[in-house]
Amino acid sequence: MRIDYLGFEAFVAIADFGSFKRAAAHLNVSQTALSHRIQKVEQDLGQQLLVRTTREVSLTSAGQQVLPQIRHHLSELTHIYGTMRKQGRQSNQRLAFACIPTVANYYLPALLQQFTERYPRLMLQLHDQPVSQVIELVRSGEAEFGVTISGASHWDLEAKPLFTEPYVLLVRRDHPLAARRSITREDLIGEPFARIRTQHTNRKLVDDALGEYSDRMTWRYEVQNAATAMSLVAAGLAVTVLPKLTTYLSAGRLVALEFEDIEMSRPLGIYTRRGVPLSEPAAELADMISSRLSAL
Repeated sequence: MRIDYLGFEAFVAIADFGSFKRAAAHLNVSQTALSHRIQKVEQDLGQQLLVRTTREVSLTSAGQQVLPQIRHHLSELTHIYGTMRKQGRQSNQRLAFACIPTVANYYLPALLQQFTERYPRLMLQLHDQPVSQVIELVRSGEAEFGVTISGASHWDLEAKPLFTEPYVLLVRRDHPLAARRSITREDLIGEPFARIRTQHTNRKLVDDALGEYSDRMTWRYEVQNAATAMSLVAAGLAVTVLPKLTTYLSAGRLVALEFEDIEMSRPLGIYTRRGVPLSEPAAELADMISSRLSAL
């Protein structure tokens, strides 16, 4: 069954204004068109809603009975339409994407400056979140794309590989190991360590790469994020293993040492929803990020 929205709109306008002429002016239609709308909805309903004389318009008993309900539902529809229209306009002026914090902190500011010069009216919403949250934000549609650790297969997402980032040992500049060019896992024995909490992807990568040495480490601190671990290192309380990108965030306070005896790294990529095309600005920004990171 098709609902005659225009007919109900005409009926409410006539009831409110008490005149075909004033109702037609309010709806910006001719009186003839208004009369056709009323006749059509009355034919569809099989009931007369209005009684029109040469001097006045009145509602039939059926019209009086349904008027409050029709007015209420038309008001709800108007509100829903207005809300969706506002959301549609806002979505056309906003770009939401997600990125793991280490990449967001170091590489995105310069790229976003270039991007906003091209799209000065576009509001950017950056979700700088851990790996699992980036994936969920893309999956739910809250973010058009996400820059995060790749490798795991997701049936509803597509991943574009970018580059592989090594992990390094971070120590303070006056630490005995700071003079070394590289280290082995044996060098870590006895050092107080700061590591990321168990649920963090970085933690799993580090533990897997250290292998049997993980059980021999002195895990002194467990923290929630890389910034806190780096603060402990800068204070001389610990050493830590983090992605190499974090080195650029230490303002020269820390020294990064690569491993000789193991290859510890993480693959980074851009995730998008499978079968869902990116908006033009999102596609352009994703390409800019891809070009910059792939060059590494």
